[in-house]
Amino acid sequence: MEVIKPSGRERIVRPGESVAAAVSAAWPGDIVSVERGLYTEHVVIDKPMTLRGLGRPTLSGGNFGDVIRVKAPDVMIEGLIIRDSGSDLTAQNAGIYVEPGAHRGVIRNNVLAYTLFGMWLQGIRDIQVMNNLITGKRDFISSQRGNGIQLYDTQGARIVDNDISFVRDGIYVDVSHHALFQGNKIHHLRYGTHYMNSYYNTWEGNESYLNRGGLALMEVRNQIVRNNRAWGNSDHGIMLRTLQDSVIENNVVAGNYKGFFIYDAEYNSIKNNLIIDNQIGVHLWAGSTPNEVEDNDFIRNRDQIKYVGAKDEYWDGNYWSNYVGWDRNGDGVGDIPYEANDVVDRLTWKYPLMKLLLDSPSVQTLHLVAEQFPVLRAPSVVDRHPRMRPYHTDWRKWIGRKSDD
Repeated sequence: MEVIKPSGRERIVRPGESVAAAVSAAWPGDIVSVERGLYTEHVVIDKPMTLRGLGRPTLSGGNFGDVIRVKAPDVMIEGLIIRDSGSDLTAQNAGIYVEPGAHRGVIRNNVLAYTLFGMWLQGIRDIQVMNNLITGKRDFISSQRGNGIQLYDTQGARIVDNDISFVRDGIYVDVSHHALFQGNKIHHLRYGTHYMNSYYNTWEGNESYLNRGGLALMEVRNQIVRNNRAWGNSDHGIMLRTLQDSVIENNVVAGNYKGFFIYDAEYNSIKNNLIIDNQIGVHLWAGSTPNEVEDNDFIRNRDQIKYVGAKDEYWDGNYWSNYVGWDRNGDGVGDIPYEANDVVDRLTWKYPLMKLLLDSPSVQTLHLVAEQFPVLRAPSVVDRHPRMRPYHTDWRKWIGRKSDD
């Protein structure tokens, strides 16, 4: 993707002068450089150009409207503190609002503070949003805040190395395709990221923590979700809801209420994930089959699997820290299948206080009876070839990553 290279003359804006006036007077391709200071005004960029800060100047919207509105393609905005947008959700007030048709923009190395929406990006192609710090209107209740980065009807976005907190949802993605989301830190939110109706996107190397939900993928297909870390979220780490033909691999989900919440998800590959120290490792239901679920580590989850289904679901080659089988030939694979949901699991879901007795002889006997008498058996996730050792050797460092709630 071609990076914008300024080709025009430079205009310097000094304290006491108007940024908006300098932008209005600029020619296409010019650079407007703003010296350090406080500028309370609203800026409209209607031509290809660069707006950049020298020494991190502050543009304040005075708590109304958008601080910067971009109406033209090939605009770069960098090195600014952008703050104090309006608070009208209907008007979608934002720190930076990019209108339809303003393609190939670059927004990088900025601080967006006390804005309703950090950025609203709609109807554009090939936007690059990199290394920005975004915090919302922290004193507003969550439902009255906007999102950190809102993508609607976009193609080819690159959202990389941003830090987003105290907005409603960190990154909201709707009808936006062929995008890359990489290296972002997203925390203290409702959802770290919220996907809807978006295809062929990659979510890679991000960290989503201390939210209500980490990563929510809903009504999407052809996603690559790999090398992410979702920890300490009070609901789920990663939600896969109505998801098809996607790859979910090498992620860590730790210390969440639910590690994975999988609902109506089909034909996906879920491999090499570390699912550790969650209240529920995976909550699986609503016909989420067939999926390839292999080579994952399930370690010290209070309930490894909560499965709701009418027949067994078969997985292969995962590690289960509560597996009590044996490996007589030493090939690293258990000799008997692992079954996640027996009658004891069902009883503990119905009567949570039973968990106090999980290590007692009576409950262990009940496990054994359930194995010997199939009439007591409930439909289960069955791992036909459970691994005897975890794939992730560094799993211990993820113990104790819990939500603030």
